Amino acid sequence: MAVQEVTRLFRAAQVNPNLREQLNTAPNEDVFVKMAREQGYEFTVDEWKKATSFAVEEFESELSEIPGI
Repeated sequence: MAVQEVTRLFRAAQVNPNLREQLNTAPNEDVFVKMAREQGYEFTVDEWKKATSFAVEEFESELSEIPGI
């Protein structure tokens, strides 16, 4: 469920520059998650870290499959 919420937030921030700018002002992950909750996205800092680290690991593995990288 949390991964879905993080994904939903990511997609919303892609199409809503005001939301993206607001979230980019967060000085740390705790404040970021609090701001996200105020916008209706429910996840914890640990869930955020887990969801975003998975995306990075997945992206890195896809890159390693490209010839020459």
